[in-house]
Amino acid sequence: MVKALKTIGVERVVMVTGDNRRVAAAIARQAGIDEFHAELLPEDKVRVLKSLKHIGPVAMVGDGVNDAPALATATVGIAMGAAGTDVAMETADVVLMSDNLHNIPYAISLSRHARSVVWQNLTFALSVIVVLIVSALGLALPLTLGVVGHEGSTVLVCLNGLRLLAFRGKAGEK
Repeated sequence: MVKALKTIGVERVVMVTGDNRRVAAAIARQAGIDEFHAELLPEDKVRVLKSLKHIGPVAMVGDGVNDAPALATATVGIAMGAAGTDVAMETADVVLMSDNLHNIPYAISLSRHARSVVWQNLTFALSVIVVLIVSALGLALPLTLGVVGHEGSTVLVCLNGLRLLAFRGKAGEK
């Protein structure tokens, strides 16, 4: 999962945990995590996340009551839904409905692709509106053609958005 995050452009993976330092060090080493902080209380997790925000956007993945303050502090809080507590799921910006960590790179890739599609749709819709306004004012465009042009562009925007249903991610997994 850490390799997949690196593949999609996540520069740094940091583990913040309340667990024992030796256990955290062993897990971090095995998983290829860049940095770890162990034996943390909820307020310590918040402090670590705030210190990381100077680098750029920070995502926090958690599932427990102790993670809720850090989920709220992060730029994007991601709760693991299957094993997560209600407090973590209520606090998070994104809730994954399983406890499979491999869904995190997929969710990040999907959100990036969705942002791209939204910008495409906004650009196309605004362009059509500008063309229709200019045509209506300058070329005496009949109302029926204006309505057909506007509704046609709405259908195209919807069809473009539906392409997200076929999104597979970088590794080809759905």
